[in-house]
Amino acid sequence: MRRHQGRLRTLGALTGVLAAVALLLALPSSASKGPPHGGRTPLVMFPAYFFTTLSITVHHQTVAPECPASGSFRVFFQNDEPSAFSDVCRQKLLTLRYDAGPRKPMSRRFSDQRGVDVRIENYGKTESAPFYEPMYEALESAGYVRDRDIRVAGYDSRLTPDMRSFLSRTKRLIEDTYRDNGNRPVHLVGHSNGPLYIQYLLTHTSQRWKDTYIHGFTPLAGNFPGQGILYPLFFTGLDVTDFSLPTTEAAARSGAEMMLRSPSSYMSASDPRIFDHLETVVTDASTGKSYTPADYRKLFDDARLSWAKPIADYYIGFVDFADPSAFPNVDVYAEKGSGLETIVGIGLDNLAVGQVVDDSNTLLTRDGDANQEDLTNDAVRVWSAMRCFHFSLTDSPGVDHFSLPSNSGVLGRLLADLARPRSNCQA
Repeated sequence: MRRHQGRLRTLGALTGVLAAVALLLALPSSASKGPPHGGRTPLVMFPAYFFTTLSITVHHQTVAPECPASGSFRVFFQNDEPSAFSDVCRQKLLTLRYDAGPRKPMSRRFSDQRGVDVRIENYGKTESAPFYEPMYEALESAGYVRDRDIRVAGYDSRLTPDMRSFLSRTKRLIEDTYRDNGNRPVHLVGHSNGPLYIQYLLTHTSQRWKDTYIHGFTPLAGNFPGQGILYPLFFTGLDVTDFSLPTTEAAARSGAEMMLRSPSSYMSASDPRIFDHLETVVTDASTGKSYTPADYRKLFDDARLSWAKPIADYYIGFVDFADPSAFPNVDVYAEKGSGLETIVGIGLDNLAVGQVVDDSNTLLTRDGDANQEDLTNDAVRVWSAMRCFHFSLTDSPGVDHFSLPSNSGVLGRLLADLARPRSNCQA
């Protein structure tokens, strides 16, 4: 594993995303043809982690007395709106309460802070996930219409797909999209964490439902087995509006506490069943110890975070995908980037919650797409063993994680795949 010294400002390369709009004119002409059954295949997009716009309303909160007692703010990636709520206040108010009582199912042990209401803004509409404008525009250039045959299945990124009616809400959106577009099966597209939610849906619905409503599945760098960088984020926090690490101790502590109490953090952490000891995710300079994904329980014990182990045990590897019984059994057109140095771990000063990473810290890297490592992005190859259903994984060397959804080659293939008939696997 390569080691790299330097100040970590962001976990992924974000440049050039919007510039890709200009490249859409290079899309192959054949990609814009409609599917053989007539009309366009409708599409539902599942955004990446915190790429769904969340609207937060605060009513007389007392959990953070130093913050405004009432008011509102929005949270989503690349949001630069001014707010009366500081970064630290937003993180504290978004930190879920956790009830460790074993009598409750794990999915019911989490709740919002008292006086804090979180909802998905403009659910189902493209404006709920503005990062994907280049994709929407590419689809529009092929005749698609926003909010009719392009819809967005947003979700609260703190939560896992077994919570707050995700499954019923998403099924209803897909079924409505199917009916509103002439009973045409719907193609599901997900980016980063989005494919985890799609995979949960596909493994919690019947084959008959999928045969009726689903055209296919395009995961863009699907985070199916998790990624190593999540483990050090339990100690450093993460600014979800720009994916940078906090630069003050107060922001690092509130960010880390938010990560520790978000079940999706554990779902997104690298699964030892896939990663084992293949990467080091945390080193502790105070003791000289190193930790791999397989050591996660020891990591929490050594950090005096044993209370988090039941959450970790339940949600690490929560969305099964590698066992044949969990194959999606729909046509899959996977995409990934590669050839870019990707941070998978951090050398921490110690295992205290809320520490600032600076030039003295070692960044542990390996090949990937600048956000997710090769082990993560290649894990989906296991689906090549699906019987009858199509599977492909296309690599775009040098294309970073955040540029995949706006890359002209990726968008051209997406339009071509939307026009393909489904595999006939119902016999």
